[in-house]
Amino acid sequence: MGADSASFFMVNRGKDSITIDLKSDEGKAALWDLIASADALVENYRVGVLDKLGFGYEDVKARCPGVVYCSISGYGRSGPWAERGGFDLIMQGMSGLMSFTGDVGARHPTKCGAPITDIATGVVAAMGVIAALMRKMRTGHGDLVEASLLETGVMFTYLQSALVLAGADDPKPLGTGYPTYTPYEAYEAADGWIAFGTTAGPDSWQSMLKILDLSHIQDDPRFATTQTRVENREALRVLITGQLRGKPREHWVEELSAAGLPCGPVLKVSEMMEHPQIVARKVFDDYPHPDVGTFKAINCPVRFTEAERPPKKGAPHLGEAGLVKKIER
Repeated sequence: MGADSASFFMVNRGKDSITIDLKSDEGKAALWDLIASADALVENYRVGVLDKLGFGYEDVKARCPGVVYCSISGYGRSGPWAERGGFDLIMQGMSGLMSFTGDVGARHPTKCGAPITDIATGVVAAMGVIAALMRKMRTGHGDLVEASLLETGVMFTYLQSALVLAGADDPKPLGTGYPTYTPYEAYEAADGWIAFGTTAGPDSWQSMLKILDLSHIQDDPRFATTQTRVENREALRVLITGQLRGKPREHWVEELSAAGLPCGPVLKVSEMMEHPQIVARKVFDDYPHPDVGTFKAINCPVRFTEAERPPKKGAPHLGEAGLVKKIER
């Protein structure tokens, strides 16, 4: 895709790009011009870097008190590790996420395939900026908004942390399983995998047993209650998988869905892109670019009914917008 990477095209479509040398007087003046016209400033340098350059929160607040200043860091702006750098990999480890991610019986920590603390910290930060802007509408004042990869990672452990705080042992990897309920995971069918779960009520459990021809286990004490099913998770998985392997996944997805049980195929990325639901929702769309003509990227997952969608714009070349004064506002 030319000189830029596929991920650059994906995450930077719709943006402008300028380059500024913050160690030069011209660069500093250009950034102050930008800040003066902005609602929010978002930065993700190591803690203290922008303070040394003269663009810390107190500096910006003194000159532009209405600006919302959002600081994204690895560990947060306080604490003994505040000045250390951090990546998603490190934060998935420190937050505890790696300790209960992976296949059943895994002997080594496993990272989630997607950089979830990177992605979700951006979402958390955006929520914080929006909240601060709403406050500004009432008070006229900006604020310092913080988000850290570490705390976002910890946020994802809400269930496991709740169990440990209640006295449970540290959680272990369960593959695709859920710690307090089963069946609720991915199972292997004849030609692929499906993910499904029964709800808390007895009706969905009975429906599943009937569809999978497992009605003979409904009186088995090992599976009589939610708690006993969790305690005998592996035995139940063996029984369910033994039935599912007899027919293709599409058959089971339709059968289980028709009975009201949430169910779907486990897809490869290329399969996901071609799924009728993805296509119908236009999850991927074409974006223009002068070097490659068009490229596909993921649309924003939030849809608006009344708001006008801005024109589609591809990823910029680095610094293509030139000086700040040339950017259309």
